[in-house]
Amino acid sequence: MAQHRIFATAFASVYPLYLQKAERKGRSKDEVDRIIAWLTGYDPAGLERQIQSGSDFRTFFAQAPRIHPNAALIKGVVCGVRVEEVEDPLMRQIRYLDKLVDELAKGKPLDKILRS
Repeated sequence: MAQHRIFATAFASVYPLYLQKAERKGRSKDEVDRIIAWLTGYDPAGLERQIQSGSDFRTFFAQAPRIHPNAALIKGVVCGVRVEEVEDPLMRQIRYLDKLVDELAKGKPLDKILRS
């Protein structure tokens, strides 16, 4: 089975798009980074290393310190796909991140986005 091309896409090429989406709606880079840290366990230095190294999404998630145990609580539709029904684990993690950034851009409070 052919792998989806997003797996080989550099995280650094998508990260600015996450920032733009959030900032257009009055949210901040810090909030986007907090979401990424919550989901993946990257601290600011680790996130910056991943961006600077040009890691693809496969590497970005494979090297993540930990995927948050509450990530499975992320539900809903992003890009017409129900995230909880995505079978491929890597694609599900990518969709989780997309969904969290969508929620941020839609004005949802950070404590709700982070499933606190």
